[in-house]
Amino acid sequence: MGIQQLNEMQKRAQLTIEKSSEVLLLSPTGTGKTLAFLLPLLERLDPKSTQTQLLILVPTRELAIQIEQVVRDMGTGYKINTVYGGRSGSKEKIELTHAPTILVGTPGRVADHIRRNRITLTGIKNLVIDEFDKSLEIGFEKEMKEIVWALTSLERKVLTSATFKQDIPEFMKFMNPVKLDFLKAKAKRLDISWVYAPVNTLNTLLNILEYLGDKRGIIFCNFKDTLDGVSDFLHENNVEHTSFFGGMEQVDRERSLIQFRNASQRTLLATDLAARGIDIPGLDYIIHYEMPHREEEFTHRNGRTARMNKGGIALCIQGKNDRKAEYSRGLKEIEIKEGSKIPKNKYTTLFISGGRRDKISKGDIVGLFIKKGQLERKELGIIELKTDCAFVAVSRNKAQSICQKLNNERLKKKKVRIRVL
Repeated sequence: MGIQQLNEMQKRAQLTIEKSSEVLLLSPTGTGKTLAFLLPLLERLDPKSTQTQLLILVPTRELAIQIEQVVRDMGTGYKINTVYGGRSGSKEKIELTHAPTILVGTPGRVADHIRRNRITLTGIKNLVIDEFDKSLEIGFEKEMKEIVWALTSLERKVLTSATFKQDIPEFMKFMNPVKLDFLKAKAKRLDISWVYAPVNTLNTLLNILEYLGDKRGIIFCNFKDTLDGVSDFLHENNVEHTSFFGGMEQVDRERSLIQFRNASQRTLLATDLAARGIDIPGLDYIIHYEMPHREEEFTHRNGRTARMNKGGIALCIQGKNDRKAEYSRGLKEIEIKEGSKIPKNKYTTLFISGGRRDKISKGDIVGLFIKKGQLERKELGIIELKTDCAFVAVSRNKAQSICQKLNNERLKKKKVRIRVL
């Protein structure tokens, strides 16, 4: 996974979770909380058991998918499944027929499967509620209470968050938790500033993007209507970007994030849906096109950059008639220097109609693209392998020729379709 050593938070969390039955882990986004709780809990799993042993509750689909990917990247060998709203429950029913060792899901969908007796609870001895405060905020308290009360064999409970302004509810039965608080570490690496918009906020946004050049980041809006207007403006000015908001179909949301992760798109235009639960390493900036209504969301938005001990900037655009939120008073104001034309993205994403289910590996894809596709290694970017498909970032100027050369070629025993996403 490219990790040479654990950071201080991860080391402390590992030791604490090994020894303590109740742990509250508070740490900024991007510091590696997923790995921090997975490492000690994986050690507690019995490889001979055929039951579900670890349940991880998360507030969003994207966070569930992200945790699943981390477990797969770790090469644990344990069966893992995700369950969440927005997709077929019958498909999940089939997957749960053979109990996964690790189950990750949103509270609503997990509770639904429990009611339908699709999850055997007796083997679940370890529970994680990741971003627990967000789950409570968006109305999952009833489902979370139902799930926790149903888990009668628990030996370990871990709650995590990047903010802490909410009491732990009584139903969690957190009698004497060990609290690990690393929330103050983030401020040193994050530079937050105001940018005044003398004419209008859209022109100022364009100036900022031209100044930032080829850097990668997220532009946050409060509402979909605003996001649509900003997107139209960026298209008119030939600024490449992709969007991410709650009204999108789940498949479109996932593909938007895939293109952003693999640098086929360097700019993500998003609502607060992207403020939590997505892990995109190496983001240089956050732009608040609209300021969020609450300080907690401001914190979580900013948490997308300055991750894993790297620096980052957050820029807050202030229109002529905008009032500064109370939580943002005292931030410095800066002027944006004149930039130049925004460069085109280096990569393009290709879709492949075969995945893990077809016994296809990333190595198979690399071999096909380099040998038959005649790509150089530097022209091949990130590969994301899914159950029934794969996504490959390739050099922009080679994308069409690759599709022509490799479409209908065989990967393992499957003849695959390859096209530009």
